[in-house]
Amino acid sequence: MGKINRDDMLELTRRMTTGRHCFHRTAGAYFDSEGFVDGTFNIHFQKLSKSEQESKLKIAKAIPFAAANTELKEYPFRQDRQGKGSVWQFLKGVIETELKNDAVMDIFYEVFGERYRGHGDYGLYFFLGNYDIPRKGTDNVSQWESEEVYRFLIGAVCPVDSDYEPGEPECGFLFPAYKDRGGMEDLVNIYGADKHPEILEILGI
Repeated sequence: MGKINRDDMLELTRRMTTGRHCFHRTAGAYFDSEGFVDGTFNIHFQKLSKSEQESKLKIAKAIPFAAANTELKEYPFRQDRQGKGSVWQFLKGVIETELKNDAVMDIFYEVFGERYRGHGDYGLYFFLGNYDIPRKGTDNVSQWESEEVYRFLIGAVCPVDSDYEPGEPECGFLFPAYKDRGGMEDLVNIYGADKHPEILEILGI
């Protein structure tokens, strides 16, 4: 495993407020204690109410804001898990199709529910974001113009109550990994794998 630069993660989380967030779509599913899907959602982020945005941003932000290299760790994808039909290919496809292919999402939800070991009802939340990475000058001060656009996906698993209200995330991931101020598609940042090691197998690590 490589090392995560905490400053990179803080750079991302600064763009995760209701005033200036970088997300434009969220989707997910709710599961019962046996891993069966109870319901799904897929909506443009701006169509959420302010309170809903705040709730969702709290979930999304918890993943990159977690303690780097202890709670949140960097993992490489296994080379034999990057081919056709792999979760790696699925994650890339989700980003390319901007979370809009519900049929593909439903297949993943089914697979996830079969493999994830939850402790009661839970929700799987996806957040699609674009971050215009500011160019930095020779003095390391950010400039106004964008150097590149980092397109990314955050996934988070949270326990939910009978009204589908989420608790704190128990595990999750950031793909592609944000490293050296850019996206690395052969890496993923994973939160909570110590308590939920099955997330590594699900993602193909």
